[in-house]
Amino acid sequence: MAAETTTLHDRLAIVTGGSRGIGKAISLHLASLGAKLIINYNSNSTQADLTVSEINTKFPSRAVAVKADVSDPVQVKSLFDAAESAFGSPLYIFVNAAGILDSSYSSIPNSSLEEFDRTFAVNTRGAYLCCKEAANRLKQGGSGGGRIICLTSSMAVALRPGYGAYAASKAAVEAMVKILAKELKGTRITANCVAPGPIATEMFFEGKSEEMVNRVVEENPLSRLGVPEDVAPLVGFLVSDAGEWVNGQIVRVNGGYI
Repeated sequence: MAAETTTLHDRLAIVTGGSRGIGKAISLHLASLGAKLIINYNSNSTQADLTVSEINTKFPSRAVAVKADVSDPVQVKSLFDAAESAFGSPLYIFVNAAGILDSSYSSIPNSSLEEFDRTFAVNTRGAYLCCKEAANRLKQGGSGGGRIICLTSSMAVALRPGYGAYAASKAAVEAMVKILAKELKGTRITANCVAPGPIATEMFFEGKSEEMVNRVVEENPLSRLGVPEDVAPLVGFLVSDAGEWVNGQIVRVNGGYI
């Protein structure tokens, strides 16, 4: 693979949920490839500022943080507006890494409607609003069109008990993105999902006992949890010129978990 096909020199990227967990690893990796970053966050401004500082220390003037709730269409539009004005350049890359998981792991019969609605508001409605905006705002045509990546989950096909709303919310996004890729015909914008398996992040560990974590590790052929850095290089490839021929796909990165 030629180096010039994977560089992202000065291409502008938005990463929702980009200050923590997998989103942070993606942000750092895209910056290392030369991208300019909009780090979106919703609640933790301290963590967002730390991530931006970490990126700008390594790669000066590469990142800014922008607060927005991805489930709110007005805030999503403002996020894209802020991205375009921050660097004065066209948007090339959108990565949706914002997501939530109910840490009670309630079965469907014992779950609450409020938690179901909250899960779908962020994971599914948020992905829809952001993909819609990205499809109309990313660079079209030319030698390198725009790239849309939605982080989903291998749980959408693993279908473990306790993940009913979460798995359904991610499966809906996978169906939507596969359709979106076809609807973007003629724009040279590609759309894909990256679907991690169990990754050692705060979201994964929240609400899990040591026994639950050990059971997940034992189920994996590689006998470990994934780490965010297992996912980021794949995203880096998919958003590069070299990744153009991968389009409308669900790429599962889980060490053989499923």
